[in-house]
Amino acid sequence: MTDKKDFDDDGSYVLEDTGESLEDFESRVTAGEDQGQSNSPGQTVDLANLRAENEKLRDQYVRKLADFDNFRKRTDREKQDFYRYALTDILREVLPVLDNFERALAAGADGGEEFRRGVDLIYRQLADVLRKNGLTVIDESAVTFDPQIHEAVIREENDAVPNHTVTEVLQKGYYLNDRLLRPAMVKVAVGGPEDSEAVQG
Repeated sequence: MTDKKDFDDDGSYVLEDTGESLEDFESRVTAGEDQGQSNSPGQTVDLANLRAENEKLRDQYVRKLADFDNFRKRTDREKQDFYRYALTDILREVLPVLDNFERALAAGADGGEEFRRGVDLIYRQLADVLRKNGLTVIDESAVTFDPQIHEAVIREENDAVPNHTVTEVLQKGYYLNDRLLRPAMVKVAVGGPEDSEAVQG
């Protein structure tokens, strides 16, 4: 604030904001009144209204700040709950598979071929649940090595197939929807022709 007094187009009194604090301004005005200085009726500054407006704005600010803090805490709780329980649906589908494994183990391996068929059935049941939830297998051999989805753990000299051909999948890889979950561990042939056609022996 400053001593400069301006008037708006409608004749109302306007104070320029020069960074002076409200407390300094009040002290200066009070000192002026004590010295017998007075403003004309059209230039009266209502300090009580200024204080009331200041308190109102401060109260609104504190309330908005509290509302935002409550919103942030609620969002954090919801995010934590989402991560803790994100697997609820898929685990509910996997539980019957777990039940069947327990039944098979309780029956023992003495069943021979019947036991093997039972375990194979459980494996297919589990694979079906995972596939329905977006899991895709990477298990192709006789394809060109792709470092984006393959991890070469064995290189073997083989001139019967094109260079950098996957000759065996040692451990399957998986996609979860369109994101690579785990690369496939593969055996890769080297030393063969560079073209895309295998050499016939």
